[in-house]
Amino acid sequence: MPITISVDPARQDLDAIHHMLAGTYWSPGIRREVVAEALRNSITAVAIDQATGATVGIARVVTDRATFAWLCDVIVDEQFRGQGLARRLLDALEREPSLQGVRRWCLATRDAHGLYAKHGYVPVPEGRWMERQGPKERWQEPQD
Repeated sequence: MPITISVDPARQDLDAIHHMLAGTYWSPGIRREVVAEALRNSITAVAIDQATGATVGIARVVTDRATFAWLCDVIVDEQFRGQGLARRLLDALEREPSLQGVRRWCLATRDAHGLYAKHGYVPVPEGRWMERQGPKERWQEPQD
């Protein structure tokens, strides 16, 4: 199946991307308007099935385009996994001209360490990073 990888915002299918993200372990029930805002403020690569026009994968970078880039929301539809699409999405983002001088890239993953190691990512020394989470009601749909 031929797949097109694009970083053109005009190629982003908000409904498809929202659907994919809302089903992940890191963004369960994420609100559609939050996804739309995130896409506007990020560089996003999408994988598009040429036969159907459907979005079958995404990867997003949040960045200041100078010192820091956070790779996030890397996901490929289950039917299209095992074809190297995640690798192609990462390649597209890494080739993005506005990201060439970024000093530090980071990411968080629960289960894809091998994929990211192939792109030069290494574990961060324990205790180096901290986090603070915002209120769930801002970004997540209410749970029944």
